[in-house]
Amino acid sequence: MLPRSNSSGKLFPFIFNKLKVTPNEPFAPSFQALFSTRIVGEKPILRSGAVGVLERSIKFNQLEGRKAYMKHLDKIYKQSGIAWFTPVELFKPWYAQGIAEAILRTANLSVPLKIYEIGGGSGTCAKGILDYIMLNAPPRIYNNMTYISVEISPTLAEIQKQTVGEVCSHLSKFKVEHRDAMDRSGWGDVEQQPCWVIMLEVLDNLPHDLIYSESQVSPWMEVWVEKQLDGEGLSELYKPLQDSLIKHCVEILELDKNDTKRSSIVSKAWSKLFPKPRRCWLPTGSMVRELLKDFSFLPDVKVPGERAPLVSTKKDGQSSDYSNYLDAKGDADIFFPTDFWLLERIDHYCSGWLKLQKDKSSLQGRKRRTITLDTSSFMEEFGLPSKTRTKDGYNPLLDDFKNTKFYLSVPTHNIK
Repeated sequence: MLPRSNSSGKLFPFIFNKLKVTPNEPFAPSFQALFSTRIVGEKPILRSGAVGVLERSIKFNQLEGRKAYMKHLDKIYKQSGIAWFTPVELFKPWYAQGIAEAILRTANLSVPLKIYEIGGGSGTCAKGILDYIMLNAPPRIYNNMTYISVEISPTLAEIQKQTVGEVCSHLSKFKVEHRDAMDRSGWGDVEQQPCWVIMLEVLDNLPHDLIYSESQVSPWMEVWVEKQLDGEGLSELYKPLQDSLIKHCVEILELDKNDTKRSSIVSKAWSKLFPKPRRCWLPTGSMVRELLKDFSFLPDVKVPGERAPLVSTKKDGQSSDYSNYLDAKGDADIFFPTDFWLLERIDHYCSGWLKLQKDKSSLQGRKRRTITLDTSSFMEEFGLPSKTRTKDGYNPLLDDFKNTKFYLSVPTHNIK
């Protein structure tokens, strides 16, 4: 079974476990990506579905096997009316405890532990991590730590406080900052104190931009969306590259270099006779992030283009996928696969190392140590997979999330 969700995550000291085709202005505020754009209505509309919370943990060891697990899961979904539950919720507390163990093994514990979580949902991950550190780390680690949830939803912010507050001692370590994590001004001045940033089920919903080329050698163009003259439908409009984040992504992917290689006389002649349009989705939202865990690929994607999103809607319990993102006008989930190779390049680009190597202006070593692990490898290394195994050996955490990965990135302090 390949999970299909409308969310994601990353682990850096960082863990990284909507559709912005193009802004209506040259550079729109980043938070607008979470809303429908003005082309759909006079005011943006934030779609906020209920966050699924299990009343009690699933006792996997009491289930016979996959059939019993699926039957139990179907019962949970029908009783709750929730479209889907995040992995950290389905596998609580074990999922969060695996993340906590990874943090304890790789963090610099000589300084107070500081953790940020972006998009913390109901607070299940935060409580699980705090529980684990309280019970398994030296008392000074727990007593001096800080856990900060950055949450844009006021409703979820209150739910998180309630969830974490089930253990009174957690409240002195935990706080919620009600703000948009993508607004850089909210982060204040740069601090030298190391910290962890956790993003689970977030990356696939970050803003992406679409670029288009009419042939193999034609220059890349930004794709804008505009209303048709009749006011009903939407259409694409192509403009020269202007957006700075798009240009950075093109540079990281070296798409401009590839165009230069194809610009020979033969290539130009061939592309003129047999033009092949190109479409490429760029994770520009990740340019302002540092970390993640997410979907490395999504099944049954019908929208064309490299790194294209899955655009899906659900009606009467049945999912239906769109083949054109323009057909989804506020009633569909849009989520993207994460290109972890590209994510790593973005990470090194943001640290400054990639540009130094490209310019050959320095022999300085990498500034970040990075690794990508699929979910089963991550949980086998840091978690307790025996806790999510059924009687016949089937393990949904290890067996059902083949298309999800964790990305870990830590500073190396290289200076030469």
